[in-house]
Amino acid sequence: MMRQTVLAKAEEVKETKTRIQQYSVLAVASLQKVRAAQLQGLRRKLEKDAHLQVIKNSVVKRAIIECKNKPGLENLDEHLSGANIFLFTNLNPFRLVLLLEKSRMKATAKTGDIAAFDVTVPAGNTGMPPGPVISQLGSVGLPTRIEAGSVWVTRDTLVAKKGDAISMNLANILSKLGIKPVEIGLTLKAVYDDGQIIARDQLQVDLKAALQSLKDAHSQAFSLALHAAYPLPENITSLLYMAHNQAYGLALNAEMPTPDTIRDLARKAYAQMLSLKKRLDAADKAKPSPSPVQKG
Repeated sequence: MMRQTVLAKAEEVKETKTRIQQYSVLAVASLQKVRAAQLQGLRRKLEKDAHLQVIKNSVVKRAIIECKNKPGLENLDEHLSGANIFLFTNLNPFRLVLLLEKSRMKATAKTGDIAAFDVTVPAGNTGMPPGPVISQLGSVGLPTRIEAGSVWVTRDTLVAKKGDAISMNLANILSKLGIKPVEIGLTLKAVYDDGQIIARDQLQVDLKAALQSLKDAHSQAFSLALHAAYPLPENITSLLYMAHNQAYGLALNAEMPTPDTIRDLARKAYAQMLSLKKRLDAADKAKPSPSPVQKG
């Protein structure tokens, strides 16, 4: 019996070693509060991008020791505690994190679970008949009335804020109302990628902030290249436009007639003529009229 157990473990180690060699990335995720049904759903969602497998930490540690051609892999050992699931993939680790975020699923709450968002019970028919449920709803702050043989919630009511722990009473009520306030998914503890261990805090990506940072950097680089008159495919049109405007303004101020400036030069001369005529007319009107003596 012991021999069979040893052989089975050796086979597990061999299989794990083969997978580590097969993929460029090995990720460790905690199984805490991940339920079997949700895990199966995650496997289906990620089957094209990653192989997910629950393996004993001791098996993985032994396989890591045998993977001599994976420099730095032994540093993953410090993250191998508790119940874990291992993800084998060739994806960029940050893309893997984004896929895991997208694959998170809403689930009914159990006592002590943390609300993933502000939880509001909408006004309307609960579909439940009057009885003990009225006091149960009231215990979590839901105002009710009885109408047409059913219990109704009279107004939209916030029952938990994001980050709040869900009480036993609230978990029971939300389950009856079909409201799922918890998000289930895998949270990576660490990732091995091309000789580097990337820890959990380094894997967190604020997409909006990152995108805004890229936009700001692009804008600053574009402005710098434009003011330095450094020609690039991205700014050559703007540089030509600026050069044309500067040359045009120079030619116009120098009153240099060209096919491009002749019309504006003519307009400028015409405007100057009108201005001069107006001033001459005003000067003529300002002259005093000759006296009768002067006329004689």
